[in-house]
Amino acid sequence: MNLAVLIDGDNIPSAHVKEMMEEIAKYGNPTIKRIYGDWTSPHLSKWKALLLENAITPIQQYAYTTGKNATDSAMIIDAMDILYTGQVGGFCLVSSDSDFTKLATRLREAGLQVIGIGEKKTPNPFIVACDKFIYIEIIRKQTGKKESVSQKDNSKDSIDKITPKVIKLIAATISDLSDEDGWAFLGDVGGLIQKKQPNFDSRNYGFDKLTPLIKSIGKFELEQRENPKSRHKLIYVKNK
Repeated sequence: MNLAVLIDGDNIPSAHVKEMMEEIAKYGNPTIKRIYGDWTSPHLSKWKALLLENAITPIQQYAYTTGKNATDSAMIIDAMDILYTGQVGGFCLVSSDSDFTKLATRLREAGLQVIGIGEKKTPNPFIVACDKFIYIEIIRKQTGKKESVSQKDNSKDSIDKITPKVIKLIAATISDLSDEDGWAFLGDVGGLIQKKQPNFDSRNYGFDKLTPLIKSIGKFELEQRENPKSRHKLIYVKNK
């Protein structure tokens, strides 16, 4: 699937942009990559070298009035122009700003997939308007440099706790999809959880995949079954 990646430069930190682009590549081919901001402003200077390395096109948008974010309207207008060209099957909106909630809703109404990327401070209306929402905090990778104690503490703080609400969401989803014996295919469970809660991601809780997350809770049974079409086994899950 071809993707249009539109980045709100005023609202997203420049660090870890390489990891962010690698994450986006998992969902499709980013054929359009644009970042919006006032490039005469000193606070966007860190982005400039990263744009060349990642082939992202900068779009100049002057701040017409102090305190007002002019990049929002420029991004929205471009998104609608791209939508009408029919060149892409999905959009990746990179921002922590709730002003893009209506845009995400409109793009989904047109039948396009919308992936949101932003910080954990992103307001919930924008998160739920996307098909999937990924937190920047979880796609940061180790740089290979030795972390300080404070940095390690911060990385621990960024991992969410598995709350009773999360367990209830998983259990209810298994019930929704289970057969007469109570078993549900784990791939379907993951897909339905994503539809119910777009920002659900195993990595938010410190797990790379859904299987180890479910195992760690201890309230579910897991079973591997042979797959006639592949050497990879199918994983099924059941409420205990």
